[in-house]
Amino acid sequence: MRSATLTRKTAETDISVEINLDGSGRYDNQTGVGFFDHMLDQLARHSLIDMTVRCAGDLHIDDHHTVEDVGIALGQALSQALGDKRGIRRYGACLLPMDDALVRAALDLSGRPYLVWNMNLPTAKIGTFDTELVREFFQALSTHGGITLHVDALHGINSHHMAEAAFKAVARALREAVETDPRKADAIPSTKGSL
Repeated sequence: MRSATLTRKTAETDISVEINLDGSGRYDNQTGVGFFDHMLDQLARHSLIDMTVRCAGDLHIDDHHTVEDVGIALGQALSQALGDKRGIRRYGACLLPMDDALVRAALDLSGRPYLVWNMNLPTAKIGTFDTELVREFFQALSTHGGITLHVDALHGINSHHMAEAAFKAVARALREAVETDPRKADAIPSTKGSL
């Protein structure tokens, strides 16, 4: 089974993550940051990756450490669950509309982390949530998951719609990339022989 259970504890956060790449998109995410939990739920639901996240963070300071550290832990869990990446499709992409927002995500589970971020969210906050943390999450996920990730907002005027479209687009791209390729189920998807 392609799954992982991971804990990460620092002076700023105490996190546990469970994922199953071959799930149905079930989720139970509790970080203490309401909007972020909603985004993690979208990530699980649209990737079909079962996901349980618990985080006790220093929210009396702000949400930054919680959001970034959950991205780190999820990236590490994803890398662990993928193992040697034998049989995966490796690449995924999605063009996702959500009302006024249109976001494109493309990714490569290459083992070479790189984030290209072209999302200018028009407001500094979504409720009480700092919109700059959307990028921080994906930077951490990309770095610790070994993912080359491109996220581009092609249109949008509402920060909530744009951020949610980004999470859903990345989720759909992840769903495609982690799937087993029936034509190459026993092969590493690289001419190098490893990823």
